[in-house]
Amino acid sequence: MMARLRESRWVYVLLSILLAIIFWAYIRAAVDPNGTTQIHNVRVETTGTNILTSQGLTISDISPQVVELHVEGPNSARTRLIHGRNNLSVVVDVSRCVEGENVLRYKPSWPDNVNQEEVFLQDQEPPTITVTVEKLYTRTFDVEFQLNGKVDGKFQMGTPAIEPEQVIVSGPVEQVNQVARVAAILEDSNLDERFTGDLPLTLLDSEGNALTGLEVTLSADTAYVVVPVVVTKKVDLKVDIKSGGGATVEDATVKIEPDALVVSGLEADLDGLEEIYLGSISLSDVVGTKTVSFPINLDPRFTNESGLTTANVTVNVEGLDTEVFAVSNIRTIHPEGYNVDVVTQSVLVTVRGPKEDLDNIDASQILVVADLSNMTAEGSRQVAARVYLNSTSTVGVIGEYTILVNMSR
Repeated sequence: MMARLRESRWVYVLLSILLAIIFWAYIRAAVDPNGTTQIHNVRVETTGTNILTSQGLTISDISPQVVELHVEGPNSARTRLIHGRNNLSVVVDVSRCVEGENVLRYKPSWPDNVNQEEVFLQDQEPPTITVTVEKLYTRTFDVEFQLNGKVDGKFQMGTPAIEPEQVIVSGPVEQVNQVARVAAILEDSNLDERFTGDLPLTLLDSEGNALTGLEVTLSADTAYVVVPVVVTKKVDLKVDIKSGGGATVEDATVKIEPDALVVSGLEADLDGLEEIYLGSISLSDVVGTKTVSFPINLDPRFTNESGLTTANVTVNVEGLDTEVFAVSNIRTIHPEGYNVDVVTQSVLVTVRGPKEDLDNIDASQILVVADLSNMTAEGSRQVAARVYLNSTSTVGVIGEYTILVNMSR
């Protein structure tokens, strides 16, 4: 029977495998012996912080922040562990922490180059981590833009657009209170063109210094910033003077204060901007001197760098004579079915022009008309009247006029 066993090929196979295992164990013990390695300053990381946040809690302190591990294993595995120690950490689960101090155990997170079946955690110092938890504190900050550098001398920086305009900083109260401002900072030594892009948000203290190492979170880590680079230009203000009341543009002097405005915009847009139009003034409304205030309205493409929002236009008419006529030729236009009694019997109308032309006018050439076609209420009232003059164009009526009427049905 023994002869048959010796002849069996399976016996040889099993013996070969057994001898290989014994030989491998011997070689490994001789060449790659087991041992223990102490690894200092292993950083502590947390998991489960999102659960704390959902409960309105946050971590205010972790003690200690580094630990010491005693690792047992073959020399090759321990060598790989040392080489990959930058990726070695210990993890503590804070998801079940409550407000106050929590004493928790932790476990190692091995680097990817280490076979976890080859290493054994023999000891750890300290055995636990103390995690202090407090209520989550939040503050809202406007996002500021800062340029670390300068703008090319030909240009100037326009008003930046930032999205989001605000961020929420959350964390322990004493850490959040260290934050004075939140800034999106662009590093550019010589900005000479429009910038668009995402910029990281930086926490700053009251003196403008960057804060690092705070255990706080932001509702956004970056902001999308558009920084226009513009040029400035001094642009004249203009008003349209319309002839009337016997006066032409040549008879009037016009003064605009301010007479120009400094605006900024893209260079291509400013090339086509030669003047800013304020409005118009009819000389028929100017008796001697008149000052009119106009709002300064700019195209949205431009920015008013002067900061002035109104301009005063003073118009003075000189070199013409005036004469006053008592006009009794008064008419009304009124709705059908209404009776209008004109209480005013005579209107003093001022006519302006060269003296020789005024001498040829009499009151019969002047007609006063009040348009009441849109009035339906009965009773007495003062109404605006328009004056018509049948004469040469070198003379004209100036001023505004009203008459008293009584409407009835």
